[in-house]
Amino acid sequence: MLELSTPVQYVKGVGPRIGEVLAAKGIHTVGDLLHYLPFRYEDRLNPRGISELRPGEMATVVGEVRNSGLFRTRSKPIFQLTVGQGRARLRCLWFNATYLQDKFTPGQMIALYGKVEEDQRSRELQIIQPQFEILGDPVDSGENGAEKKVAESLEIGRIVPIYEAIGRLTPRWFRRTIRTALDNLTPDLPEPIPAAVRAHLGLISPRAALWNVHWPEPGESFDALQSWRTPAHIRMIFDELFFVELGMELKRRQQKAQTGIAFRLDDRVRAAIKKILPFHPTPAQKRVLKEIAADMEKPYPMRRLLQGDVGSGKTIVGFEAAIIAIENGCQVALMAPTEILAQQHYFSARRILENAGYRIVLLTGSLEADRKREVRRHIAQGNAQLVIGTHALLEENVEFAKLGLVIVDEQHRFGVLQRLKLMKKSGEASEETYVGTAALGRPAERSSAAGPETGEPDVLVMTATPIPRTLALTLYGDLDLSVLDELPPGRTPIVTRCGADDESPKVWEFVRKQVAAGHQAYVVYPVIAENEESELKAAIKMYRELSGKIFADLKVGLLHGRLDAELKEQVMRMFQRGELQILVATTVIEVGVDVPNATVMVIEHAERFGLAQLHQLRGRIGRGAAKSYCILMTGGKVTEEGQRRLDAMVKTNDGFQIAELDLELRGPGEFFGTRQAGMPSFRVANIIRDAQLLEAAKHEAAAVIAGPNAEISAGEISRALVHMRARWQHTYGLVEVG
Repeated sequence: MLELSTPVQYVKGVGPRIGEVLAAKGIHTVGDLLHYLPFRYEDRLNPRGISELRPGEMATVVGEVRNSGLFRTRSKPIFQLTVGQGRARLRCLWFNATYLQDKFTPGQMIALYGKVEEDQRSRELQIIQPQFEILGDPVDSGENGAEKKVAESLEIGRIVPIYEAIGRLTPRWFRRTIRTALDNLTPDLPEPIPAAVRAHLGLISPRAALWNVHWPEPGESFDALQSWRTPAHIRMIFDELFFVELGMELKRRQQKAQTGIAFRLDDRVRAAIKKILPFHPTPAQKRVLKEIAADMEKPYPMRRLLQGDVGSGKTIVGFEAAIIAIENGCQVALMAPTEILAQQHYFSARRILENAGYRIVLLTGSLEADRKREVRRHIAQGNAQLVIGTHALLEENVEFAKLGLVIVDEQHRFGVLQRLKLMKKSGEASEETYVGTAALGRPAERSSAAGPETGEPDVLVMTATPIPRTLALTLYGDLDLSVLDELPPGRTPIVTRCGADDESPKVWEFVRKQVAAGHQAYVVYPVIAENEESELKAAIKMYRELSGKIFADLKVGLLHGRLDAELKEQVMRMFQRGELQILVATTVIEVGVDVPNATVMVIEHAERFGLAQLHQLRGRIGRGAAKSYCILMTGGKVTEEGQRRLDAMVKTNDGFQIAELDLELRGPGEFFGTRQAGMPSFRVANIIRDAQLLEAAKHEAAAVIAGPNAEISAGEISRALVHMRARWQHTYGLVEVG
């Protein structure tokens, strides 16, 4: 008998060679093979008769190949196939499909699936580009009668599962191989989900789920199959989500059992926070700071996610949390994903915190070696109270004297394991580092403030990318959530419009009027130089055109990622002070630049930007009381998906609505542009489609981890945890359980 853990090569019909092909797609075991689910189903129980077909409907047709051939038009070759049922005929067409010439033989039985259309000239019915599957040859050689009967029973007279092909492994091959695996699967499959949880959701057994998801029972709802809502699908989806959430919940409990730093929040600390505030905080900022401060007072480490739309004031809340740690004698590390963002945080911190006497340093990869060494020494001896940096903070030779708080900005660009690595940097600096510090001629002093005992540092994760709740439950399930859900007073909604490239003269005239009214404007391009993508306008070239011709009488600046740090800072400062009226830039302005007087943003080739990125860019304007305008310019043909992004931008300023659509368009794996390190790679579940099951899984997991009760026994909890560890611990770092 086969076990779920049996290597897939031992399934009849697989073997070592095909096993390697399957392994390349992540199918290593029998369990992996059985979790390779059909992406759709065909109703061959009652296939449509050709005479019954109507234009506009999707249909499955089983018929006999009559004839086929390739003919060429001026533009492209077209392959034509005629299928018959008695006297009725159906024509099928494939464009540029020369590979089909030797595929079909008269007399073959074939299943077709596609949209029925009516030919405008002949009025005959046809299907263009149908999916097809050859069911049998006119003369079957090499199969005995019994084998042939079994094979046919899997192809016709039933609802048939359709699998995505892998190379030469066709859907038909998968049907036969998966059926063989199920026929030989041990009947004693483990049941790791507690009985009470199964009862709450009406879950069927694992074995029944595996059978029915591949071979639906007669009478199963076809709509439920196509929407993955049969009892078999629900059981398999919940199975994945439950054990992810179980791991998350266990991790949260373990974190609360760790020794943290119980920060004191007395009148002295409160006065220090008030001293650095540049404006009166919003009620949302007050509420969120209260949640953070309450966490920091507790004896176990804080693990909190701070979400806020662009312009909601996350950075100042982060600085307030930093003051609490610094005033308690600890150091704070603020890690940003890019040098430009790290530099902007550094400039903001100096402007807000340095006058209050706090010592701030910047550590990035581009710093000169001597400067890096000096900064590392300041960090090691405790002189640097707020350390702002990029991935450079993760290097082994960066050591903190007493790290009390880790702030990770735009966490999705790092990954869970990098966050954990930075958290581990708390503790005493090495002897080597102190030798280096003495060489600078400075004493190796510690912070003079009496602080709490050393423990695991608190962690505050900040993101300006609104994250849909379903994604937050999986991506940040080990963190408590705070949301800044209001903007500072005086902000006006941004008016967003979309236009084609040929409307640019009108756009430039509008920009000129806004500048004449005393405002400023951004003009954003997707690339820096022309040679990167020749069909796109480039920032450097357009800067020359705008500053030399269109706006020759105005003060135009240029900002992009290749400028050195000092020049970037100089350009940003000039724009902030109003010395530049128009700033031509790339996406380096996506985060961090705050110019209340900027009321216009023109984004060229807007169709080339991601939805979240467009929203982030737009967030650079609308920061003052004046009405602001975002103009999305398109060049060339826009794809259907690109148009949906642009329409969403025009329709709403709500970052969470935009995030939901962005998640829907790109899927959870690519929601942030690059695949999130530590993001679960689900085989069955889809967190967009299965949001309700995800919520249910989280609720049930919390009940299980809470401990034995009248419904759930200690033995059931133990079995669930053993299964969770075995299944998930080595799959991704998100669920780190002992």
